[in-house]
Parts: sequence; structure tokens; C-alpha cells
Amino acid sequence: MGLAAATSVRLPQLPATPLVSRTFPSLANRNFRLLLSGLLVSGTGGWIQRLAQDWLVLTLTDSPAAVGAITACQFMPTLLLGLHGGLLADRFSKRRLLLVTQISMAITAATLAALALSGRVQVWHVFAIAIVLGVVTAVDNPARQSFVSEVVDTAHLPNAISLVSCTFQIGAMVGPVVGGFLMGTVGAGYAFAVNSLTFVAPVIALLLMKDTSRRSRRDGTAAQQAATDPVTGEQATASIRESLAYALRTPTVLWPVVMVGSFGFFTISLPVTLAAFAKNEFHSGATGLGLLNGVVAAGALVGAMTTARRTKPLRLRTVGLAAWALATALVLAAAAPDQLTFTLLLTTVGAANLAFLTSAQSLVQLAAADHIRGRIVGLYMLVFIGSGALGGPVVGLLAEHLGPRVGLFASGAVPAVVTILVCRHLARTASLRVGLTSASVRVVRPSLLPRG
Repeated sequence: MGLAAATSVRLPQLPATPLVSRTFPSLANRNFRLLLSGLLVSGTGGWIQRLAQDWLVLTLTDSPAAVGAITACQFMPTLLLGLHGGLLADRFSKRRLLLVTQISMAITAATLAALALSGRVQVWHVFAIAIVLGVVTAVDNPARQSFVSEVVDTAHLPNAISLVSCTFQIGAMVGPVVGGFLMGTVGAGYAFAVNSLTFVAPVIALLLMKDTSRRSRRDGTAAQQAATDPVTGEQATASIRESLAYALRTPTVLWPVVMVGSFGFFTISLPVTLAAFAKNEFHSGATGLGLLNGVVAAGALVGAMTTARRTKPLRLRTVGLAAWALATALVLAAAAPDQLTFTLLLTTVGAANLAFLTSAQSLVQLAAADHIRGRIVGLYMLVFIGSGALGGPVVGLLAEHLGPRVGLFASGAVPAVVTILVCRHLARTASLRVGLTSASVRVVRPSLLPRG
């Protein structure tokens, strides 16, 4: 395989459909419409619960550190079980796995609602439920992300991933507003109850789906056949090693994951930096913090809508350029002279961040072989979420001791260095050579002709 083939993925051309918008071609797929609608409802509920959960812990303990510990409880299972979750997604039917995870999430939310509404909730209850939710999420993430590639055609996968990102950003904008209203009027218990009800939407959507895709039928048959064979610990370890070896020898998987990890170390904790800006730089309080987070989410929504229109082949160059755009936006925002300029630049941060993550995830999924896609997505999520979990305390220390501007500048500068090293390595391994192209030249030859 040549480097050009190894560092790019060309999308197959599908026949044009006049009834489908150029921006939303994946919505022509009925199964994907069902999946997207379910994710929109449950994603909004997830943000409602996140706000209510953090506020409940803060109320019970009066400790911001406890709030951070709750977040760590939900991240740690992905660090420990992310690759095993991907193995389950490769071995069993992803649709059935998602039914199990969505119902399990509904039960955890309903349990927390019952405890809060009864007035018996204690902080250890919240921690225990957060750990259970983290374990379920470690299975849900790779199954859900890789399931998209089974639902839609390969040519529409980047568009579908962009639209899934749109639903996440819409939930990020609507969920906290609804959660704040519920918290202020009826309390945290009802917020958890509303979240438990939102899981009805994805469960119904999954049950209504029809396995009309040839790839879904083929993978489902393979999964059922694999599920009949018991898996020992050694076999599971060998399967995980296989996925790691595949990632290491596949440039279109390895380098996007490396760049995503470098950015995730800082950008997952962007709300921490924004909180420091609102409190110490602009003195705008909770209202200002909400505005800053809302602006980032709005920019991300615009970025998702823009990347949804992409029809050109995905390359590592695409991911590298998106990484440069994100690093530049972060550095410029760190140098903003006033709050208005900073707020405007945050829209570009949100848009660039979404464009980068969408292009990276699309390239990784397209490059992964069908039989190993769940484990590759599990690796992607492990690096992304794991780097954010490790980077959270670092970002907090930078903002606390050196100021939020230094922290935001580092969020762009450090990943920029990683991007430079990756691009330099790719340029060296390209081994570009200049050759001469042979060409034929027609020379007029004289000939003797008789006079007259």
C-alpha cells in the first residue's frame, strides 16, 4: 500500500437523490433518522442529569472537589474497560447492546430520582450510581459510535457523524437550560426522573429499526456466530492486542488518535478554564459562565453543520489542517484583549473543535476493518476521554496558579507542537521522489522529391 492510500480514505460515490438535501444525505436512511431522533432526546436528558447531579453533590457536600470526583467516577471505567467495551461491540449485535445500555441508563436515572424524591439520598448513593453509569457508558460509547457505520452507507458516514455531533451540541445547549429550570422549580429529583423518561425515545427507535443493510445482516450473523463460542481471558487479551497492532500499523487510525489525545488532554476541561475566565478575568459570575459555554456550543453546532456538507475524500491532511485551525483559535482566544473579543473567538473555538473531532473520528471509522471497528472506536474513546481525565487536574492547576490565559494558551500551543511533529513524520515517510517523464519527440526528416 502506498502512503497516499495509507493516509487517505476515498468515499464511494452514490447516485444523486434529488429529494435529499445536500447537507443531510444520511437522513434519507430511515434507520438513521430513528437513531438520530433517539439520541437527540436522550442526549438532552443526559445534560439535564449532569447539571442536576453536580448541583446535588455540591449541595450535599459544599465541596467543588467532590463534584470533580463524581466526574472522575464516570470517566475511570472508560479508561479501564474501554477496549473491552469495543470487544463486546465487535462480538455481539450492536443494536442489542445499545438496547441493554439505554435501558440500564434509564434504571440508574430512575434510581437516583427515587432516592432524591424520597429525601433519603446521600452522597455515597450518587458516587455509586456514577460508577455504575460509567461502566455502562464504557460499553455504550464504542457500540453507539460504531453502530452508525452499520446504519448508513460508507459514503454518508462523515455526514452521519456530523449530524450525531449536531444532536450532542443541541443537547448541550437545551439540556442545561431545562435542567436549571427544573432545579429551580421542582428540584433535582424531578430532573433525574425526566432524564430516565428520555431513554424511552432511543429504546423505541432501536426497536423500530429494520435490518435492511447488507452490512448489518452480515455483521449480525458474524456476531451471533461469535457469541456462541466462549471467550477466555487469553482470547480477549489477544483480541485487544490485535486491535492495538492494527492501530499502530494503520496511519489513518494511529495519527488521528494521537492528535485527538493531545487536544483532549486540554479541551475536555475547557469549561474549567472558562469558569476561571468568568470569575477572575471578567467577573461575570455564573451568568457569564453560562454565556461562554453557550457560545462554544453554538459555534460547535455551526461547525458540525459545515462539516456535514463535506464530500471530498478524507485524508490525514484534512485532520492536520483542522488541528491547526483549532490550535490557532485557542491561542488567539487566549490573547483576546476584552470580553467581547474573547466571546466572539470562542465561537471559532467551538466550530474548529467540532470540525477537528468529526474529521478525526470519521477517518478512524472509515479506516477500520468491519470486524475490528468496535475495538478501534473503543481505543479512540479511551484515548480521548482518558487524556481529558488526566489533563483535568493539570488544566485546573494552570488556571489557578498561572491564570486562565496561560491555561488556554497551553491548550492550543502544546497540541500544535504535537501536530507539527506528526506532520513532519508524515512528510519524511512520504519519501517523495522527483522523476523524469519520458516523452517522444517527432523530428521532421528530409526526403528527396523529383523536380516538377
